Amino acid sequence: MKNREFIENLILNIISPLISIFIALFFGGIIIYLLGHNPWETYKEVINFALGNPNGWGYVLFNTTSFILAGLAVAIGFKGGLFNIGAEGQILVGGLISALAGLYIAPIFPSFLHLPITLIFSALGGAIWAFIPALLRARLGVHEVINTIMMNWIGYALTNYLVVNTFRERGVLYPLPQTDKLPSSAVLPKLYPIFQKIGINIPESNPVNYALVIAILMVIFTYYLLWKTKLGYEIRALGLNIHASENAGINVKNIILLTMLISGALAGLASINDVLGYRYRYLDNFSHGLGFTGIAVALLGKNHPIGIIFSALLFGALDRMAIGMDVFTHIPREIISVLQAVIILTIVVGNEVLIRFLKKRRKTIYA
Repeated sequence: MKNREFIENLILNIISPLISIFIALFFGGIIIYLLGHNPWETYKEVINFALGNPNGWGYVLFNTTSFILAGLAVAIGFKGGLFNIGAEGQILVGGLISALAGLYIAPIFPSFLHLPITLIFSALGGAIWAFIPALLRARLGVHEVINTIMMNWIGYALTNYLVVNTFRERGVLYPLPQTDKLPSSAVLPKLYPIFQKIGINIPESNPVNYALVIAILMVIFTYYLLWKTKLGYEIRALGLNIHASENAGINVKNIILLTMLISGALAGLASINDVLGYRYRYLDNFSHGLGFTGIAVALLGKNHPIGIIFSALLFGALDRMAIGMDVFTHIPREIISVLQAVIILTIVVGNEVLIRFLKKRRKTIYA
């Protein structure tokens, strides 16, 4: 019995995602060939660009950081049976509130509190933006997919308006739609000195920063929350069966509200990699679909914190490979987006096929 369950979990959680990746690479190779290029040489060149040197690895880890946090945000929602498509808006609002806190609130306090304040406000901003759809879902039963999609557009428009018209950088002849630069006490340091001390020669210009450490801490936090606490048990129970959870005495409305707030807070934290660790300011629409990529990261990682690390690494590498493909091969970087889409599609379809096959197999065994 245990051996069979172990094999089924292995197939669903490890073998299935690997098959999806290989299928995506195969179809991507066909497209590259039809464009007149050698798929093998193309893949070899862009993989070497992304992973063949310390600088490339630094950029991969930088990309991975944001994907981990965005993936965790979506996964928390999935575990509670909630489809939080609003991570994109939550990231934008969290990033702006974090930058404004660093510029206008943190200076009131001693310098050692500046960074904690910006971090707290990034999570708070994401949670605030998740609160409205959470409340509508918990109290009125309005589906969170519709709510969160609408909140994405409102979040984009609101942050754009505020940055362009109210908090735009001052004292510059042709200012970009961005805030003033944050004080050095309110931002995240880069990680290159740590890597150089252990013999990994990541250059000073590389953007990988301490947001990576925070992302790993959030992986540990999410795992502990979901599998070691009463709240985590109730979130997972809600995701499995809302009616059974209610009959078991779980306060479904409160758990829906808390799940969405935690999901939004993690999404808000996904902004820190760019806002606090790279640009040191808020740039309008900096996320470029990060919240939506978080959905793919969560799906590939099977909504498990450890799986999300590996999934985020893959998507981080693919993003870096897209730049290499564009620069060195002149193949459109959108090919990487095709690979990502095929991975998601094959995971969703493949999982459904595998689950049906395993259920039918169990029935045959017990017949």
